Amino acid sequence: MKKQWIISALIAAVMSGNVMAQDDAVIMTINGKDVTKSEFEYIYHKNNKQQVDVKTLDEYLPLFINYKLKVDAAEKAGIDTTKAFVNELDGYRKELAKPYLTDRATEEKLLQEAYNNYCKNVEISHILVSFGQFPDEAAKTAALAKAKDVAARAQAGEDFAALAQQYSDDPGSQSRGGYLGYIKGGRLIYPFEKVAFAMAPGAVSDPVETRFGYHVIKVHNVRADRGERLCAHIFLMVPRDATPEVDAQKKAEAEAIYNDLMAGADFTQMAREKSNDQSNSMRGGELPWCGSGDFVKEFEDAAFGLEVGAIAAPVRSTYGYHIIKLLDKRDVRSFDELRNELAQRIARDERGGMAHQAMIERLKNEHNYKLDEVQVATAVALSGGKIDSTFVATLAQQDITFATYADKKITAKDVAKNIKVHRIPANAVVDKVLRNEINRQAEEGLIALEMNTLSAKYPEYRNLINEYRDGMLLFEISNREVWEKASTDTKGLEKFFKKNKKSYTWDRPHFKGYVVSCVNDSVAQEVKKLLKKSKNDNAALDIAKTFNNDSVTNVSLERGLYIEGANKYVDELVFAGAKAQRDENLPVVFVLGKTLKAPETYLDVKGKATADYQEYLEKRWVENLNKKATVVKNEDVLKTIN
Repeated sequence: MKKQWIISALIAAVMSGNVMAQDDAVIMTINGKDVTKSEFEYIYHKNNKQQVDVKTLDEYLPLFINYKLKVDAAEKAGIDTTKAFVNELDGYRKELAKPYLTDRATEEKLLQEAYNNYCKNVEISHILVSFGQFPDEAAKTAALAKAKDVAARAQAGEDFAALAQQYSDDPGSQSRGGYLGYIKGGRLIYPFEKVAFAMAPGAVSDPVETRFGYHVIKVHNVRADRGERLCAHIFLMVPRDATPEVDAQKKAEAEAIYNDLMAGADFTQMAREKSNDQSNSMRGGELPWCGSGDFVKEFEDAAFGLEVGAIAAPVRSTYGYHIIKLLDKRDVRSFDELRNELAQRIARDERGGMAHQAMIERLKNEHNYKLDEVQVATAVALSGGKIDSTFVATLAQQDITFATYADKKITAKDVAKNIKVHRIPANAVVDKVLRNEINRQAEEGLIALEMNTLSAKYPEYRNLINEYRDGMLLFEISNREVWEKASTDTKGLEKFFKKNKKSYTWDRPHFKGYVVSCVNDSVAQEVKKLLKKSKNDNAALDIAKTFNNDSVTNVSLERGLYIEGANKYVDELVFAGAKAQRDENLPVVFVLGKTLKAPETYLDVKGKATADYQEYLEKRWVENLNKKATVVKNEDVLKTIN
């Protein structure tokens, strides 16, 4: 079919007397398929952001049309219907959907809460009442009772530090009366932080449960965060059991180093030579950016009291003596700067599932989720108090509907099918197991329903999925029509090379042939005869097998295309260079081949010739697609692109 470019101004579709929203308007139709303005703008702007050479609309338009024509060709070839393609796209669709399967309002609230906490420091002490790593209900009950008693006594005015020394199970802070110092937001486990950062100075909390046990928290003070410091230090370690004499010796060493620094010694060099902190001494003692709570208190107080470039006199901490230099400082970063970092932090702790769970609750309301408590109780009664294979088989026979949502049901048969008895502890509570499985199936079904609506709800998701789909199709069809064809069509490549031979020139001669090193003259003569007779491309491999074995190497040979400077023997024997040093085990060297001023075949310039041939095939393919294409542009909508 003769190439058709139909360019016309189309009147936007009118429905009920109203013009279609421009963002949803059809900007062009390519081979009968509509392209909306939103899709075009998404790809156009994204492409320009990723390119150094920014395209104008007029420059980009033909590129976009060619792209869509290739996608159309892939669809006509049936690539989008293959099982491999469908499965791969479905995997991308599920992965790309994850950021949308959440409650945005809850997510934003958690991010803002995290940032607010990040911007302040809370001075804290705590008492931990541990309930062990794998507690049963009795252990947790006993720990909670103890924590409540301690909290009540602290709230009534008893000395918190004394209570911590007597009752706390935190070995890191017990000896300090539970004192943790000033803590920056984001440094504590979330349930602890949520309570502590909401308390007023002087207040003592009720017990707060974390995975470590129950915490009773006291807040001493709250202050605005002081930002971060970039420090270097020279560290002299003092053992915990050091005698006063050893401590005095280390202190004297630290003071001597400090005096040298004050006299002009280089801090970086001194850190490399003197510091006991092997993790950073070779970097001149440089530490990562750190804020409140990242250093031990003595180090932090000194670091935050310095101006940039200043060096503090030796500071004694529980670990030894530090000589600190302040390299740089910065204020608290903005919410936008920290957003991604905060989101990653939230995803790793208890907050990670909150926004998702809020979305599930919203979907349950939207789809009228109902749990039948009577039927759950009926099923529990059938169990006899334990979940075993007999109960699961009985459950599968029951005409019970546990829950409904939208037009879906979760039945006893559905639940029984998915209960894996061998994975359930013997002491598991039947009611809890049933409810967990019912809820899991409900969540799975509700998410499937939501997945079906994401493209309509979120244009950016729809555009991203389309981009992945079209990109996959583009790759597959381009591989068929260009890349794979160029690498396998040797006759076509040779023909292309001969036709365009003048395009392939060298600015200096090349030697094409063998470079051979032999154990002696006799072997060299035999190898030379065999090479001259052979017309086999694998001659080098055959000769190596003939003359060499696992324990003896009589011949080393390689075949290639060499310019001056690429091989020392070629330089000597072909390009009249200096005599090259021989391998004492293979001292006889010769070359066999010819010197070329220009390439003979495409193999001599295979990389460039193949790339050029790909470009030729691409151009011819695109021209053919355009000749057969029907393209209708909506000029009125095109004018609205910015």
